[in-house]
Amino acid sequence: MSSELRYTANTQLEHLHARYTGTGHADIAKYDWVTHQHRDTLASIVSHPALASYLAIADGEAIGRVKFEMTERMLQPCGPPPRKDDD
Repeated sequence: MSSELRYTANTQLEHLHARYTGTGHADIAKYDWVTHQHRDTLASIVSHPALASYLAIADGEAIGRVKFEMTERMLQPCGPPPRKDDD
């Protein structure tokens, strides 16, 4: 019975990873994890009008400008990726 439970738990976990790409895994790099977190936060701000309005008022800019800047920052929210050492 425990092997069946383990199989379904792994299947559910794989399904979640396929559906939500930012959930991570054991071998995820710090840069990738932080990038996913920043993109999720920016997407949440853009998709919730109250958050976008709050930031627009705080920055003294138009809501459209705030949404545009947040969308642009989603491309590389943490800067360029670190160089990989080929050993």
